[in-house]
Amino acid sequence: MERWRAAPEVTEKHMSGGVAFLRQGNMAVGVTGNDLLGRVGPDGMAAALTRPGTRVFDMSGRPMRDWIMVDGATVMEDDTLGAWLDEGRAFAAGLPPK
Repeated sequence: MERWRAAPEVTEKHMSGGVAFLRQGNMAVGVTGNDLLGRVGPDGMAAALTRPGTRVFDMSGRPMRDWIMVDGATVMEDDTLGAWLDEGRAFAAGLPPK
């Protein structure tokens, strides 16, 4: 996690009771409560939702396109957490900087 967090293009921002990690101004992943909010994009949703501990991100009764929630217990292993972080950062890297 520290390796990823220390990348110069990644910034941390406190948002809505959680913390978000942005790559060049685009949110890549976040933490809300004990859960990880991962940005996977519309093409990555179906595959992401087959992975353990995932569900559609829905805080207002309207599912958020491009985002999934990962149960905190699922990302306790560094390799699993790292895979989600890398996936979110890769998606954000494909977006224009803000």
